[in-house]
Amino acid sequence: MTKSDMKKACLLSLGCPRNLLDSEVLLSLLEKKGFGIVEDPEGADVAIVNTCGFIEDAKEESVNVILQLAALKKEGKIKKLVAAGCLAQRYPRKLMEKITEIDGVFGTSDFTRIPAAVDVMLSGRRVREVTADPHFLYDHEYARKMLTPPHYAYLKIQEGCSNRCTYCVIPQLKGPRRSRRAESVIEEARRLKSEHGIKELILIGQDTTSFGLDADGKPGLSGLIRDLSPVMKDAWIRLLYTHPAHFTDDLIDTIADTANLCKYVDLPIQHINDKLLQKMNRRVTGSRVRGLLEKLRTGINGLTLRTTVIVGFPGETDREFGELVDFLEEARFDRLGAFLYSREEGTPAAGFKGQVPRKVREERFDEIMKVQQKISAENNRKYLDKRVKALVDEKDPSGGDQFTGRGQMDAPEVDGVIYIKGKGLNAGEFTDVRITGAMEYDLIGEAV
Repeated sequence: MTKSDMKKACLLSLGCPRNLLDSEVLLSLLEKKGFGIVEDPEGADVAIVNTCGFIEDAKEESVNVILQLAALKKEGKIKKLVAAGCLAQRYPRKLMEKITEIDGVFGTSDFTRIPAAVDVMLSGRRVREVTADPHFLYDHEYARKMLTPPHYAYLKIQEGCSNRCTYCVIPQLKGPRRSRRAESVIEEARRLKSEHGIKELILIGQDTTSFGLDADGKPGLSGLIRDLSPVMKDAWIRLLYTHPAHFTDDLIDTIADTANLCKYVDLPIQHINDKLLQKMNRRVTGSRVRGLLEKLRTGINGLTLRTTVIVGFPGETDREFGELVDFLEEARFDRLGAFLYSREEGTPAAGFKGQVPRKVREERFDEIMKVQQKISAENNRKYLDKRVKALVDEKDPSGGDQFTGRGQMDAPEVDGVIYIKGKGLNAGEFTDVRITGAMEYDLIGEAV
């Protein structure tokens, strides 16, 4: 087959790193099937959107991207259009009925079938493959076409979720929690290190602290980290998406004692008020959250704490919101993300009384972010004149000796960066940086 005869596929990946990793698997399968991968959808034989369907804003973004591609198809600039992933899992019939330009819809357990289905779609048939009960779990035998920069990679250690938070559709979209075998995770990490030379391995899942619970009822994350540490020698391991209900003392000790595990804990608490935590089915109380934070800070030297909170959950009054604000001022998280509560059909919370108007939710969001901006700026000033080990991410496109990088305290995409001035630096290498300036979310430094 000549290059001109090769079918072309374009994939647009939306949403979280878990989606991104699925996209990497799909791209590899497309290449194996003989497709050429292109970044520009114009001229593609098939354009695929790996959608997000978690909250209202994500659904709107997914639909808008699909509609943009549908317009290109009408103009004859792409041949076939496919919607895959979470939104496709959630609304398969509606998508095909409302957006007639869509040729294929594939659910979260069905995206691996897309390469084989393209010829069917090119023959003029529409295809809908959406397994009602998602069960797919990739392992180390799947190749990946990396979409991250060459020096870091995500590694999904589990799929699905069994926590059943009342506001969340993840169990519907991804199915129940399914943990990978530890041996499979370690083998994939070994391959990523040897074939790609990655310097940062980022462990992801819906609730990484529950890894292994579905296998034998025992938490397995600590053991996995201890086994991964020597495999990732001279590289960082980062842990995302932990849950306060499943954090153990053993895991705290493991984080503290594992030299190449970033001293960074991503701990979404969602709220601090007991009544709302119970209504959310978070399986913790405010006092347990406070106690866990104390244990983490006491037990792990140099800890960076990241959290997320939800504002405007049904029944949240001004008093309960005030309790959350007071707690955040007290807890002083290093990093924080906030979400407006999204009323998602099919979730228990969608039927709760006391739905909060969007305007009020937006006002509360703005207040939370103002509070956190001040805390973050104050926290960042503690790095002034300190030396920090940083992983260089990229050279500033403006040229000169300017680079951006991150310390252990910042995860890619969601946290801040360090603007580094230095000669002879290269993306994907570690360097020591003396911090010379601090902003609300980012730092400025010089390589030393």
